[in-house]
Amino acid sequence: MTAFAGGVAAETKPAKELFGAAKRPSQSAAAPIGSYAKGCMAGAVALATDGVTWQAMRLSRNRRWGHPELIALLERFSVDAAALGWGSGILVGDISQPRGGPMLFGHASHQIGLDADVWFTPKPATPLSPQQREDMPFTSMLDKSKFLTVDSRRWSDTHARVVMQAASYPQVERVFVNPAIKKKLCDTWRGDRSNLGKVRPIYGHDEHFHIRLGCPAGASNCKPQARVGEGDGCDKSLAWWFTDEPWAKPKKDPNAKPVKPRQVMLSDLPKACAAVLAAPAAASTEATMAAYSSPAATAPPVQNIETIIQEASQPLPEQGPMPLQRPFD
Repeated sequence: MTAFAGGVAAETKPAKELFGAAKRPSQSAAAPIGSYAKGCMAGAVALATDGVTWQAMRLSRNRRWGHPELIALLERFSVDAAALGWGSGILVGDISQPRGGPMLFGHASHQIGLDADVWFTPKPATPLSPQQREDMPFTSMLDKSKFLTVDSRRWSDTHARVVMQAASYPQVERVFVNPAIKKKLCDTWRGDRSNLGKVRPIYGHDEHFHIRLGCPAGASNCKPQARVGEGDGCDKSLAWWFTDEPWAKPKKDPNAKPVKPRQVMLSDLPKACAAVLAAPAAASTEATMAAYSSPAATAPPVQNIETIIQEASQPLPEQGPMPLQRPFD
């Protein structure tokens, strides 16, 4: 891994290839570094593949790693969701890669271990096999025959309660859903609406919802997102999604020369991300990961993230273009 920090590989390979190749987390204290769409994760822990009230999906992606606070939140949420009648618990999709960072495909965010996708399909009573978790299709909550309309044959009051439960935890900063789902909640939710503003409309997200934690206390290298505004979000900002503007294709200059998109390189990320890639790998067995979830367990000794940063083989310049901003970043 040391070749990643300042070496030839770091200069020639896109950052997504470097982070996508890391199979285990760094042996360090947990620390989200950078922003949700431009950063990495030190000292990540894994959500166990199976719990009484959850199962991790698409195991081949190796994206069930996150900050310990997020993993603990998902475990708690899974119990609360089951108590609400959400099957036997939740199915958890992508969280982050072992060391966070840009992914080879699928997400602009999920880079610092504070984002997680939860399927709009409850965990079945009979546990899914690893192959079923790879092959099981997503289920959209939308009526595909109508523009931005929730399918009433699939959506239920329990779906609404589960989404609002996810938004209820203080450490959860945002829950992303499709605009049609947000509107459905605005129109039908009769419970406490104080957390409805946390539920944010975004492209896609009709087959799963996306939970985002704020930067944990003391995470000095974590770049926070702007706070959610006052109110329930059922205003003109939501109405905008139901106009033509969000869905219009960008106009192209027919005389403009094609520009090849520039890949995000390691030097485009925070300096500490090179150190995260170069750090020794932590043990990654299920038994070790389960130890983090046990209140009585003592985690193995770890290196302080400041030490890792200082030991980076070569400082990288804080230059280069920002990754393309997405509406949810």
